[in-house]
Amino acid sequence: MIYDMEYETMPREALESIQLRRLQTTVERVYASVPFYREQFQKAEVSPADIRSLKDLQRLPFTTKQDLRDNYPFGMFASPMDHVVRIHASSGTTGKPTVVGYTARDIQTWAQLMARALMAGGATRGDIIHNAYGYGLFTGGLGVHYGAELLGASVIPVSGGNTRRQVMIMKDFGPTIITATPSYSLHLMEVAEEMGVTAKDLKFKYGVFGAEPWSETMRAEIERKLNITAVDIYGLSEIMGPGVAIECKEAKRGLHIFEDHFIPEIIDPHTLEPLPYGQVGELVFTTITKEAFPVIRYRTRDICSLNPEPCICGRTHLRMSRVTGRSDDMLIIRGVNVFPSQIESVLMDTEGVTPHYQLIVDREGPLDVLTVRVEVSETMFSDEVKKLQAIERTISKNIKELLGVSATVKLVEPKGIARSEGKAVRVVDNRKL
Repeated sequence: MIYDMEYETMPREALESIQLRRLQTTVERVYASVPFYREQFQKAEVSPADIRSLKDLQRLPFTTKQDLRDNYPFGMFASPMDHVVRIHASSGTTGKPTVVGYTARDIQTWAQLMARALMAGGATRGDIIHNAYGYGLFTGGLGVHYGAELLGASVIPVSGGNTRRQVMIMKDFGPTIITATPSYSLHLMEVAEEMGVTAKDLKFKYGVFGAEPWSETMRAEIERKLNITAVDIYGLSEIMGPGVAIECKEAKRGLHIFEDHFIPEIIDPHTLEPLPYGQVGELVFTTITKEAFPVIRYRTRDICSLNPEPCICGRTHLRMSRVTGRSDDMLIIRGVNVFPSQIESVLMDTEGVTPHYQLIVDREGPLDVLTVRVEVSETMFSDEVKKLQAIERTISKNIKELLGVSATVKLVEPKGIARSEGKAVRVVDNRKL
């Protein structure tokens, strides 16, 4: 089933006509309302009047996460604050979040796109959706919630955590759709098995999973353990939140990008030149319907490719491949964006440790586990064990408070972290092995 038959199956020519008109309106708006964009356009010697075709988009400068940080908190907003009805935020490398705003119309648009996404993933008006994405500044939980309500489905706003209670709700309430990070869904089933609950005791049919990288192997495991069809969803706060793109349950071969709202590009992350369909590069998005927080050519740092071939489901929008990596050093731990520099800032504020550290990421069962190894100074190394353990606890507590991610901290002796003649090896991600 397709939620919005007109737009999701629109012929390419008609779709591109809508894209151009909306792009021109957006460019005019940000030029008039956002000093950052006006300055960047002037530096690039381009004006809104120069955007006469979709190809002219490539004349516009890129936007990066650093630009958003530099204009923290509301400097990138194109709407006055009395028109902004919602503010979300995601983590940033310096401890300051990336702030995004929504007008009432933005919220309606987001709900409509999430309703599209949920239906593509198998949801209908008669379903009960167990929403285990986090609620709060993170966009995941509320994005799914509003889309589910607009679709007409019943939504259980269970959020994350309280896993045993979630298992009870899954069994007693009989939800038919689950939305969560893929790793947490497997953890739910591990706890369910400990409680004597199996997939046969549950009514799930479909699952919509995202917010962290996951493989086809993990998909097969999720589908086996929950006895469902599992699809991948993509989004990021800077563009909207979840619902930018999603796999359809019919094909599960690439994620349909809702191109009537977002124009995707693939660029070479080194030369910044556009790449043709099928080639792997960095994904770039321009929003063309956002009011409060439009972005022009935003570099997501996600690595993938675009596929223009028709899909068996009938949708005509481009499909993006699964994200295969990042063009920067960001990690995704249990759905949370983590930069080494964020953890470094915590370490450098801690007395008795050195700037030499390493982040070890493993997967124990279905869950990501982060270990932070950091050298103590020569003077601290000889101190008593209790004092060193207190430092470990302090660092772990501060990382949790800053990032919302649990980490095991291990102090090592001076020179205990291997040195490198080139760039320091800050991250060892064993999930890739």
